[in-house]
Amino acid sequence: MMKSPTTNHIPFGVFLSLLSLTVCQTASAKSGAVDYSWGADGLAEATSFVGTMMIYTVDILYAVAAIMVIVSALQIYIKMNNHEGDITKSIMMLLGGILFMIGAMIVMPAFFGYQNMNFIF
Repeated sequence: MMKSPTTNHIPFGVFLSLLSLTVCQTASAKSGAVDYSWGADGLAEATSFVGTMMIYTVDILYAVAAIMVIVSALQIYIKMNNHEGDITKSIMMLLGGILFMIGAMIVMPAFFGYQNMNFIF
């Protein structure tokens, strides 16, 4: 005759339940004794570092945008002199790139919560 599988596992299930209760109590007992105030200075320093680097990144984006505009304008000028047919496409790509760079330079500081926007304009 076979025994029912649940009859052998009832004491083991009770043991697991009691063990899980003691583990939860042990873990929650340590949560009030941890002091997290030591990280506040590090977070403040990281915030100021991100704000500073963001200003330099926007300046680099200005330089990259200026180089892109000069190169694209020269490409359009060469295409106009050679009477190529896709001049409008090149002009539209140049305008789209300019609009994207302007948008990225405005959105990036706003994404990081930088309030002083005087450096953009």
